[in-house]
Amino acid sequence: MRPGREYDGNPAHLWAHPPVAAAQRYITAMGGVDAAVGIARQAFDEGDYRWAVEVLNHVLFADEDHIPARALQADALEQLGFGAENGTWRNAFLSGAHELRHGRFGTPTTAAAPDIMAALTVEQVFAGIGVRIDGPRAWDEHIVLSWVLTDEERTHVLEVRNGALNQRVADAPAPGSTTFTLTRPVLISLLTGARELPAALAEGSVSVDGDPADLGRLVDLLAPVDPDFAIVTA
Repeated sequence: MRPGREYDGNPAHLWAHPPVAAAQRYITAMGGVDAAVGIARQAFDEGDYRWAVEVLNHVLFADEDHIPARALQADALEQLGFGAENGTWRNAFLSGAHELRHGRFGTPTTAAAPDIMAALTVEQVFAGIGVRIDGPRAWDEHIVLSWVLTDEERTHVLEVRNGALNQRVADAPAPGSTTFTLTRPVLISLLTGARELPAALAEGSVSVDGDPADLGRLVDLLAPVDPDFAIVTA
């Protein structure tokens, strides 16, 4: 199954080539890059912007620096944006067009901004950490952390094993785990780097039963965040 695509029950979608490999094969089947761009140009002229965008998407994954393809894809995305009644769709189409013409412009907000983090549940915060785990580096690691949230009267257990992070709500800390007792705001400040663990320990806002260095081991397994990633050719 192609990464990022949910399986819909069609076995043809179960083990598809990833985007670049698939694009190269599509372009070869169409007779090459220039022929594919010609197909997209005809679709654009006929007002079939959706087909033009799909064809050009394969072209750009096969050759992201193809100038005529980038220009035509920007024009096609712009037309789709002009016709979109849904604001989210319109923004996505026009952002793609802008990126193709002017380059990447990054994320206009900070994912770890206090107001955003305050609106998330603890489960959502842990899920955000989970997607950042560097699987290959974490493969041989086994880390179990328990978080006793005194203000929510709940215990969450995080476990890194086989290169993935899993979370669960438990009745008590996991046996043998390093256990942190704290409030939800302190938890978020620790996980976002707004507060250092030694300082939190010193001021008494968190207590630890076990090895506090286990938190550092978890943090070391997180892949860096790139707010300037490409949305059209990524």
